Amino acid sequence: MLVEYGGPELRSGDRVAWQVKVWTDLGESDWSRSGVFELGLLSAGDWSARWIGPVEVDGLPAGMRPAMLVRGELELPESAVLRGRLYATAHGIYEVFVNGERVGDAELTPGYTEYRARLQVQTYDITEHLVPGRNALGAVVSDGWFRGQVGLPRAHDQWGSELGFLAQVCATFDSGATAVAGTGAEWRSTRSTIESADLIAGQSVDLRHYVGGWSEPGFDDSGWDPVTVGDHGYDNLVASPAPPVRAVEELAPVSVLRVGGGHVFDVGQNINGWVRLRNLGPEGTALTLTHGEAIDATGDVTTSHLDVDLPFLPEPLPAGQVDRVVSAGRPGEVFEPRHTTHGFQFVRVEGHPASLGVADLTGVVVHTDMTRTGWFRCSDERVNRLHEACVWSLRGNACDIPTDCPTRERAGWTGDWQIFVPTAAFLYDVAGFSTKWLRDVAVEQWGNGVVANLAPSPPTESESGPLAGLNGSAGWGDAAVIVPWEIYRAYGDRRLLEEQWPSMVAWLSFVERLAAGARHPERVARRSEPLPHERYLWDSGFHWGEWLVPGADLKGPDEFEAFRRADKADVATAYFAYSARLMSRIAAVIGRSEDALRYQELAERVRAAWVAEFVLLNGRLQPDTQANHVRALAFDLVPAAARSDAAARLVELIRAADTHLATGFLATPYLLPVLADTGYADVAYELLFTNTMPSWLYMIDRGATTVWERWNGIDANGKPYESLNHYSKGAVISFLHRYVAGIRLPDDVDPAYRHFRVQPVPGGAITWAQAEHDSPYGRIESSWRLAGDMLELEVVVPPGTTADIVLPDESAWTVAAGRHTMRGSAGDPARRPGI
Repeated sequence: MLVEYGGPELRSGDRVAWQVKVWTDLGESDWSRSGVFELGLLSAGDWSARWIGPVEVDGLPAGMRPAMLVRGELELPESAVLRGRLYATAHGIYEVFVNGERVGDAELTPGYTEYRARLQVQTYDITEHLVPGRNALGAVVSDGWFRGQVGLPRAHDQWGSELGFLAQVCATFDSGATAVAGTGAEWRSTRSTIESADLIAGQSVDLRHYVGGWSEPGFDDSGWDPVTVGDHGYDNLVASPAPPVRAVEELAPVSVLRVGGGHVFDVGQNINGWVRLRNLGPEGTALTLTHGEAIDATGDVTTSHLDVDLPFLPEPLPAGQVDRVVSAGRPGEVFEPRHTTHGFQFVRVEGHPASLGVADLTGVVVHTDMTRTGWFRCSDERVNRLHEACVWSLRGNACDIPTDCPTRERAGWTGDWQIFVPTAAFLYDVAGFSTKWLRDVAVEQWGNGVVANLAPSPPTESESGPLAGLNGSAGWGDAAVIVPWEIYRAYGDRRLLEEQWPSMVAWLSFVERLAAGARHPERVARRSEPLPHERYLWDSGFHWGEWLVPGADLKGPDEFEAFRRADKADVATAYFAYSARLMSRIAAVIGRSEDALRYQELAERVRAAWVAEFVLLNGRLQPDTQANHVRALAFDLVPAAARSDAAARLVELIRAADTHLATGFLATPYLLPVLADTGYADVAYELLFTNTMPSWLYMIDRGATTVWERWNGIDANGKPYESLNHYSKGAVISFLHRYVAGIRLPDDVDPAYRHFRVQPVPGGAITWAQAEHDSPYGRIESSWRLAGDMLELEVVVPPGTTADIVLPDESAWTVAAGRHTMRGSAGDPARRPGI
């Protein structure tokens, strides 16, 4: 696993075949089938193509700009093509065509990155597309993230104000000849049939203006404009370690209803993507498609909960997500807007003169084409639905970057991925996806070490913008440490730790300086002279803290300002200690023994500062909240002698809330595991099965197919609030994987499941459960069933690994690869969790 290439030095375009054989106690294997990897263009000197830009109409506002066409032709030798490669990228989003055919199946290329430092290049095999003689190359280019609307403020032109396209063809022939050609001054451009394209606003198309054959050889482009040639350089061009975004699934509507003057389609699932609409009506029919996550009391699509209303905006901004198409009346005409995406379950189609049926529309699911690696099922169908809702929330928010929601913001919030990445790594292969994103985290990092809230971070929301003061928050910035560590745990890639180490050091150095050099005004008012431990108390700067605690909604700018100024040292110092401890472990893994010792000592000092400030003389924790107790136990901040008391107090707080959670953004993922680990698995199961607000099953009972941003995402009257597709609260399903099914990856053993534990904790009304995880070494399976007071557990351990198996009666085994069946007591039914 992760054997690095050690052969001769490679050059651009080299293609390398490799095979594997293994030697084991059972003998020597045959050679495997060949695998292949191929290098792209490795240096700026490999490029001869020039950056080009279309001639555009000036002054059009963001969200109203058309997509542009660019085209050129190249002459190839009269010989058979042995290999043809196309390397392409854009300032904007592009689709590329060769000789009239769309190339590849990747969507939203070149993807979303910090474009000033990292602009991804896609490589296409176009061998079968090229012909001897004249060939044509063309592209459709639209605003995308580069200059379209991004983020909550709907900022635009964040990385530039002009579209650009760069493409180079490299071909070899059976004659031994080679050819290199690409974009340049001889190319031409014009407007496309896409009259506007924006990732937030939507896409508008007038099919009456379609020009056939524009990307084929010999097309008359004399009426088109010459392109402009730019000097944007090649130094920021990179390949992506992540899979591309693709259209990965299609959903047929479960219903279509006439509402008012339109048709409302329900695709049955909240998704990220677009629709494919057939039956566009006679020529000139103008259709409007409004996409939403919810419907109102009349059955109509509503998007008002997705409008953006911020204190610094003169008026609320509309949700967007509206597509428009004008029919040309041609047989077989189809509308499929591939230069935008929407978060939706419902689509209102207005303007059609006839009745539409379910066969006329298809929901197209679009996200990064990650490989599924984890599954869970149990005897309780509502828990299964909760699990799938969390899976769909991940799918809806893995669109080239890990986003918070696929609607209002579509932003790469660091805190969201930090808390969800362990869950994600069980469900899907997110190694390359996370590596690609972490590189943006690192290049976005400020000179003083601050980690931006978002990656990529549009300038409006980063160091140079009006929202700069909201960056550098504990729990969000700590993603620079926590995410690489979790990826290492899941996949064993120590190179990622080495690559991200400078970013981690910069972040912890910033935190150290802030803790040592500043104090919160309220603490200064209480104690004019700092106590010794305050050097390690992080009580300054802005922190999102325990964001979205149930019932703690901020109403208006005054409440937000009070929140902004509040002392959140309990949260910040806890993360300071946790990240310092992880830094020590990471340093040990990558061979930095002195750093490992320094960060271990730092973690101990910060932990002592947290105890000095937040543990009272009677042993009680302050603040006396569920979240603080959960974090203190999860991060091992509480002295060993006080852990049982802290856990008991956590349960008291849960009972005082009528057995409901009162945790927010950061603590909720740890809540059920902490309860199970401290002897209160019964309470964990009670919370899991609670079905009144706030709870996970409240969402499921209200019809949620994804996880909501707020616990009251749809209230008792059917009114929606904010995003209905936020995966953060969905981290609860790690409890299903790790405790219900029992597949665990302990911190203190080999990563990537080289050694793991299976220790199910049955509870609630669940009588059987099973989970599978495709680890880097192979598939792990855990399946158990209750029969009276007995539990039968079947475990599959993949080759090259070992597992500790522990039953509820504490009987235990350490086993090697193979299928193993264990039986033992399920425990006293009266004390079984949740019974």
